[in-house]
Amino acid sequence: MYKRTKAAAVASLLCLTLVVSACGGNKDKNAESSAPASSAPASASTSDSASPSAQPAADPFGKYDQGIEISTVRILKNELKFQSGEDLDNNIWTRDLKDQLGITLKNKWVVKADQGAEKMNVSIASGDLPDVFAVNATQLKQLADAGQILDLTDLYQQYASPLVKEFADATTNGLAAATFGGKLMAFPAGVATIDNSPMLWIRKDWLTKLNLAEPKTMDDVQKIAEAFVNQDPDGDGKKDTYGLGLNKTLVWTNGGGAFGSLEGFFNGYHAYPQSWIKASDGTLAYGSVQPEMKAALAKLQEMYKNGLIDKEFGVKDENKEAELANSGKLGMFYGLMWNTLFPSLGDGRKNDPNTDWQAYPIVSVDGNPANPQTPAVSIDQYYVVNKKAEHPEALFKMLNLFAKLQFDPSTPKDVWQAHSKVGDIEVWGYFPFTVGRPDKNLTIHHNIVKALDSKDPSSLNPEETDAYNHSLAMEQGKGDPTDWAYDKTFGREGSFKVIDQYVTGNLLKPSEFYGAPTQTMADKNATLLKMELETFTKIIMGGSSVDDFDKFVSDWKKLGGDQITQEVNDWAKSK
Repeated sequence: MYKRTKAAAVASLLCLTLVVSACGGNKDKNAESSAPASSAPASASTSDSASPSAQPAADPFGKYDQGIEISTVRILKNELKFQSGEDLDNNIWTRDLKDQLGITLKNKWVVKADQGAEKMNVSIASGDLPDVFAVNATQLKQLADAGQILDLTDLYQQYASPLVKEFADATTNGLAAATFGGKLMAFPAGVATIDNSPMLWIRKDWLTKLNLAEPKTMDDVQKIAEAFVNQDPDGDGKKDTYGLGLNKTLVWTNGGGAFGSLEGFFNGYHAYPQSWIKASDGTLAYGSVQPEMKAALAKLQEMYKNGLIDKEFGVKDENKEAELANSGKLGMFYGLMWNTLFPSLGDGRKNDPNTDWQAYPIVSVDGNPANPQTPAVSIDQYYVVNKKAEHPEALFKMLNLFAKLQFDPSTPKDVWQAHSKVGDIEVWGYFPFTVGRPDKNLTIHHNIVKALDSKDPSSLNPEETDAYNHSLAMEQGKGDPTDWAYDKTFGREGSFKVIDQYVTGNLLKPSEFYGAPTQTMADKNATLLKMELETFTKIIMGGSSVDDFDKFVSDWKKLGGDQITQEVNDWAKSK
């Protein structure tokens, strides 16, 4: 999770999972594989399935005594820091790969996240592919269709360690999304979809100051927003605060920003933007064009007109909107569980130690419960192997090593720490093929609350101990903004308490579609998503009538939406 988080304060492995779901990694959430499978395909002889001829006997941790070179590429999603004398090619992880496995990694190219997809597309088009590399869902399908990557079915069964297989099994729809025609064409590196549940973040100190209760209905949300605008919660004698924060992408689902995303708001009106839901007739339908969206947009237009929403949200990304929060001028926003960590709300607490953001469950406009939408899958990257690679099994040996050093209970705490975080340096991020237990974050919350209650952290693993220490510092009254941010995520009243309520109450509403992008999706979805964003933004800002939603629905259907819906339902019937 850390790898996507840009929050400098986050501790290493805790963040590994969070970042995986957080920053920028939510591309193609609704576009994954073709033939579904509930688990990994059974090992079987196929014409193009790899035979580990270079390894007479499969040894998941075996060292290449003569040493081998594996080429890859790197798309860096955060700024890596290094200790003196180290760099991406010379660090604790590269030395371990060489010493323990006999593998030397060679990076064919290294780019930042915003250039990664385009650079990879160029490599795919040119056929200049490394041995082992990470791709998104669309690229995976393209490579599989073109026969450029290896069937990993046999290698996975023979070389993946039990721990790595456990992680893959726990990744929601992960193996199914990586399986094409019964062949496992990639290893899915993902997180639990529950980590992407929308929630409502509110300045709790402002609620207390204005003697307001936590919201139970969407009307309460509106009244709180009005109070935050009109009752001077920051006490400066000026009407200079906003009730509800939005970012310019409006939703997080297809690559937008999480801070100020509106899935939770729309879900309060039983609307599910950019998610595939089951209609009353049992078919799958696109949430953004359902009638419930219109009522939610009408309310947002009203709130914008009344000054409850930042007038400039249409040009602000999530980082800019978070600056509004950290300057003490914003009191509420919809977002995800990591939003005290990224964008860091700890900066606001440095400015004002009384600042206290609290996560609350989303609420409903009527007597029916709100159902937080989640993606069908939450896979950050698919690790694939070039069909021409000389040592394809090396992918699983590298995954095994990472899993062992970061998650195996037998790994000493000092070894774990040295490979996770040293000071403010997130060492884990050096490794190109990370893997982890996707459902661990809720477990961390459960375990540290138990430890806080019993005052006994002896049963916690190193990662949990790190979270525990942050919460303990807060309970002892000596926590800093970093401790506060972690406690607000994993602690007693953290965001995972909200997710726990969703899970316990069986409230989550995952998207029903996790197939590969259909042909019409590939051809037209980008245009349709742009039209959707522009229409919704204009309606919210009053530049268009709410009734223009009806024209949008009609246009969406004519410009490819009806065909996409047909293709999605054809996929559903083929499962």
